[in-house]
Amino acid sequence: MLRITVGLLVLMTGCVVAFGQGKGVDKQSERVRDTGTRTAGTNGSKQDTGAGRGIDFGSGRTPAVVMLPNPYRITARRDVLLTAIQDLMRDRKLIVDDAASRPTDGVIVSQPYTFIKGAVVSQAEISRYADMPISISRGWTRGRYTLTVEVQPIDGMSANVSVNAKVEGRTDGATGAEWTTLKSTGLAEDEFLSDLVTAVTGAAPPGRTPTQQP
Repeated sequence: MLRITVGLLVLMTGCVVAFGQGKGVDKQSERVRDTGTRTAGTNGSKQDTGAGRGIDFGSGRTPAVVMLPNPYRITARRDVLLTAIQDLMRDRKLIVDDAASRPTDGVIVSQPYTFIKGAVVSQAEISRYADMPISISRGWTRGRYTLTVEVQPIDGMSANVSVNAKVEGRTDGATGAEWTTLKSTGLAEDEFLSDLVTAVTGAAPPGRTPTQQP
């Protein structure tokens, strides 16, 4: 009788172990089930976690504006372009420097234009138009730029227009005002080119809207 009781206990213990193993997780099988075609931003065939795709951190953001080619090819006669450049400078409150300009050579130069004044706001605004090295620590009080626009004819009905800006920042110290030439970021040139294309063709370049006047 004792032997029968011991045998039953052994049999029951074996059944419990076997049942517990059957309820366990087969890691190898799970890896097979999880394997599927995965692409960036998806969870493949494994859909028991997550929302079925990865997180898109860039969705809905405004794409950065790509600057226009400089020089920029415009379909228009050379004389039309030169007139449009001078008219646009006046519209943007830029004064044409008659002494430095050479219209017969296709070169129009503006006088220095002060685009920002004030010690509080000057540094932030100057940094938009010029690269300001970290090593330069100054109390900027004004910013200005001078534009040089050159028209190079390609044929009778088109020309390349290039714009170069000389950007300067001013500091006021005990010895007086001092202007420092800074490297342009290309923003002043790009804004002028964009508005020139709009003025000549009647439409802004792709993806652009006319900039606000200074």
